Amino acid sequence: MKTLVSAQAKKLILASILVFAFADAAFAAVRTVTLSVPGMYCEVCPITVRKALEKVPGVSKVNVSFEKKEAVVTFDDAKTTIKALEDSTFEAGYESTVKAPAKDGQAK
Repeated sequence: MKTLVSAQAKKLILASILVFAFADAAFAAVRTVTLSVPGMYCEVCPITVRKALEKVPGVSKVNVSFEKKEAVVTFDDAKTTIKALEDSTFEAGYESTVKAPAKDGQAK
């Protein structure tokens, strides 16, 4: 009987560990943010900004527009933050800030 209880206790402990290990993943979300990057002055600048953003862990997609002077970044918010995205562009020589959404839900 003691062995049966110990086996059940081990299963319960293992199940608890697995639940807590994957709890962060359950609350993680893929987000998309638009960064304003006003310092891009030539057509090579977006390449530098894109490469800097792609190096950030958790970033899955980057689209940089020289014409709009912005970068649209899709990332896993469990692995990175908007601050880390802004820091990566700053370290590459381009200050960036999050574009505020307009009243109709579209980015300004």
